[in-house]
Formats: sequence, C-alpha cells, structure tokens
Amino acid sequence: MAVGVIIGAALGKIVSALVDGVIMPPIGVALGGVDFSDLALTVKEAMGGAPAVVISYGAFIQTASDFTIISFAIFMIIKLMNSFKKEEEEAPATPADPSNEEVLLTEIRDL
Repeated sequence: MAVGVIIGAALGKIVSALVDGVIMPPIGVALGGVDFSDLALTVKEAMGGAPAVVISYGAFIQTASDFTIISFAIFMIIKLMNSFKKEEEEAPATPADPSNEEVLLTEIRDL
C-alpha cells in the first residue's frame, strides 16, 4: 500500500495536468463546448458583502477523472511488478547434489 501512496503522490500533479489540459477539453467539446471546471450550481446568489453559495460539481467531475486515471496507472504498475515476481518464483530450482546422509539413506532403503 505504501508503494501505491508514493507513486500516487508522485504522479498526482502530472495526471492532474493531463486531465485538465488534454483529456477534459475534447470531452467538453464532444458534449457541446462544456468546460467542466466552470460547471456549478448556484444555491444562493451573492448579496451585499456575502459571496454566492455554489456547488462546484465540475471540479468534482475533474477530480474524479484524476482519481480514476491515477488508480488505473497504479494498478498497471503493481500488476507489472507482480508479473515480474511470478517469473522469478516459477524459475525451477537447480537440483542439488544429494548429501552423504541422503545417499546412505537411499542405499539402506534400496536394501
């Protein structure tokens, strides 16, 4: 789990930039020119000195996309590491020469 946290932290900013600058703009264009970072639902308009109360669901969509891509990248890295570990375990062990005790026990058994 620690490996996942470290890799996720290291890749987080790169993936955020990838999602913000490369992935989301074409999706927004495909959906009719929507910019996800600006999507928000206004609950209460700004009055006087009080700011408007908004629910920024566009930022949530963007963050969920970041999380999905980071999770997939970490999954693929861990899967690759595990496949290397399996290859090492599957390598057959070289048979060792039997010890004197094993030779003696084999002779006794054969008698």
